[in-house]
Amino acid sequence: MRIILLGPPGAGKGTQADMLSKKLFLPHISTGDMLRAVMGSGMELGQKAKAYMDKGQLVPDNIILDIIRDRIGRPDCREGYLLDGFPRTLPQAEALDAMLAANDNAIDVVLNIQVPLELLLERLTGRRGCLQCGTIYHQLYSPTKTEGLCDACGGSLYQRTDDCEASVQKRLEVYEVQTAPLIAYYEKRKTLQFINGNQPAHAVMLELGQVLGLDWEKD
Repeated sequence: MRIILLGPPGAGKGTQADMLSKKLFLPHISTGDMLRAVMGSGMELGQKAKAYMDKGQLVPDNIILDIIRDRIGRPDCREGYLLDGFPRTLPQAEALDAMLAANDNAIDVVLNIQVPLELLLERLTGRRGCLQCGTIYHQLYSPTKTEGLCDACGGSLYQRTDDCEASVQKRLEVYEVQTAPLIAYYEKRKTLQFINGNQPAHAVMLELGQVLGLDWEKD
């Protein structure tokens, strides 16, 4: 099964992708993780991607697509995979479909996790990290015992610059602009399924299972 997982920052996409990967025994292919891996591998593709990222530029689509092609062509992807963070734009989606069609393959389902804007803002702006050990907390959902201090090591907590409200608003605006055409694209192909992300993580996972025709109620 070939799956694409869509969802804005703060939708819980990474959490659901990890759980889906384990339940379906499919590799979880995260664009960010994949880029870091290929850049550290010494591969020519990785060096090309690193050259752009070192300049603070976006990695061009043709390089991203070559990296995706290499990854999904490996033996562990023969039975399928879960794409997380790709495609991000309509041209990427069209190029991915063309790449798969060349091998008589296609995306089976696109799962779009929806969460209200105000909840996304709450989730993202409330995150805090420990300067010393890197443990992540949330002011509402997983607060520390002592405000401002890490439970694990006693280090000071900080808020990432991209988690401040202005940055979060911008990230969400960019996502909406990029993703709206993707939603229409996959709706037209009848592969898009909407998932309610405004519920506990376990409930989201059960809904994903129902959409995929799998019963995880007893898990």
